[in-house]
Amino acid sequence: MDSAWLQYVFAGLTTGSIYALVAIGYNIIYNVTEIINFAQGEFVMLGGLLAVFFMEGCRLPLPLAFAAAVLAVGAIGLAMERFVIRQARNASVLSLIIITIAFSILLKGSAMFGWGKDPYRLEPFTAGGPLLFGGAALQPQALWVLGLTAVVVVLLSLFFRRSIYGKAMLACADNPNAARMVGVPVRTMVLLSFLLSAAIGAAAGVAITPISLMEYDRGALLGLKGFGAAVLGGLGQFSGALVAGLLLGLAEAFCAGYLSSGYKDAIALVLLLLALFFKPEGLFGSSEAAKLKRF
Repeated sequence: MDSAWLQYVFAGLTTGSIYALVAIGYNIIYNVTEIINFAQGEFVMLGGLLAVFFMEGCRLPLPLAFAAAVLAVGAIGLAMERFVIRQARNASVLSLIIITIAFSILLKGSAMFGWGKDPYRLEPFTAGGPLLFGGAALQPQALWVLGLTAVVVVLLSLFFRRSIYGKAMLACADNPNAARMVGVPVRTMVLLSFLLSAAIGAAAGVAITPISLMEYDRGALLGLKGFGAAVLGGLGQFSGALVAGLLLGLAEAFCAGYLSSGYKDAIALVLLLLALFFKPEGLFGSSEAAKLKRF
């Protein structure tokens, strides 16, 4: 097997895993509220920068810094729903989406004020040189990214299938009015969706920062690519988000390897446009028009 080809596969799966996590974050909120939360990329950015702060500024060990960053961004997600989204719950879905864009700009500006414009980097979770497979090098941190994605997917699957709260969130996704009539606390489920989405985004940000520098404006591009993966896989489809995220990462890696790295960031936009033109429901989505959900 060509070592260069295998190297592109490793790189694509690593970055694709991050796109998949961002897409999953989009889908969690979309399923419950039908809102596309364009602040999702900023959750990723804040996770990485807060991990840098907790490790270098507060001298916390990696596990505590990771947990603190996830909890802090999760709290921001809670605050976003409680004090921003909930206050405008009677607005149209389009208006709520615009509100999430405004909130993302607020988070980006706050990050620039707090961390400046310089990029930051974390040390890899585990020391050591790259692992060699067939002449291609795989960084240990890439294994952490892949492992985190696998753990998140498994835990979310168990959460939605086995837990009461997960089943309640699925009920809200299917029919929020009917769920409310049978006693499901819909507003609590909406709050929980923002918490989960923000926490997953933060975890992705912490995991990717040792590989790729993190800075205040990185969230917009990550959010756009994650949104492209969510649309390509089918909005609301977790399996679709995973597959589409990995496909997007692989497409970027092979484009950078065989064409030019200058084109790789355009891949998400091209795939997003193709999906919207030819298969707007996505690879795994339903062609039925979604009903507007009120909460």
